[in-house]
Amino acid sequence: MKRIAVLTTGGDSPGMNAAIRTVVRYGIYNKLEVWGVFRGWWGLINEELKIFDHRSVSGIVNQGGTILKTARCPEFKTEEGMMRAYNTLKKYNIDGIIIIGGEGSFTAGSEFYKRYKVPCIGISASIDNDVNGIEMTFGVDTALNTALDALDKIRDTATSMERIFVVEVMGKESGFIALNVALAGGCEEVIIPERSYNFEAICHDIVEGNLRGKVSWIIVVAEGAGSAEEIAKKIHEITDLETRAVILGHIQRGGRPTALSRRLAILFAKEAVNCLLEGQTCKAIGLTRGEIVRVDFETAIQKKIWDVEGLYKMVKVLT
Repeated sequence: MKRIAVLTTGGDSPGMNAAIRTVVRYGIYNKLEVWGVFRGWWGLINEELKIFDHRSVSGIVNQGGTILKTARCPEFKTEEGMMRAYNTLKKYNIDGIIIIGGEGSFTAGSEFYKRYKVPCIGISASIDNDVNGIEMTFGVDTALNTALDALDKIRDTATSMERIFVVEVMGKESGFIALNVALAGGCEEVIIPERSYNFEAICHDIVEGNLRGKVSWIIVVAEGAGSAEEIAKKIHEITDLETRAVILGHIQRGGRPTALSRRLAILFAKEAVNCLLEGQTCKAIGLTRGEIVRVDFETAIQKKIWDVEGLYKMVKVLT
């Protein structure tokens, strides 16, 4: 193993730059030549890459986003696209790649290895925390704190103006952000993709609470479970209580990574480089029970099962 490449794929996650910096500098420390690939798989297909040195990653550890950029790449799902990516690696004599991303990125990496036997290691970066076999990816802590900060501000207005707020957070297939923010934010209800909900029962609880003198209400909804605007409209129609929708959107992806997100990104990246040096492949790096772990891609790309009901019950118990 003499030359490696690093790329960021899928949605950006706070801490990616810290991971890139570590791959480059720790790789150089171990006598590796490190290439940065721009715009993920698209960059491999279109030969958009360059060799990195210490100065290439100077001053980025505290920055959100990714200096390598990231882009969706449908072409990589085709035989021709994968072949072009492989030819790029051959042209530049690159022996292995480190993929910074989530479950979808590791699925692509697994397929790429099966076809061309290029060693691939994944660094778990996902604000949805949706990598199976891993308790925590990096970036999660930052996204949760960003959403929670916004929620705390919304609560001030909800209480002052005696309104119901429906707050939409990220999570197309995972309610991890929604459920944890609802719990930490003391919210009255949460709607997530992993469990069904009774809309009439929610409206009944709101009306009953209002009759008892409860003048504000916050409902958190994951984007994959429903539209905040549609839910707010229905609540107003049924309860006749003033209801507002707030969509937090992509602010949850950006911003300076927290200390935890940076630390995990750095430790995951170091472990990823070690994996390549040891001749391993198709491993996803993450945190489980306080330890850095290596999980096979085949496990990492499966649907993640987590304690949805237990956390949801706590939200309701503390209402």
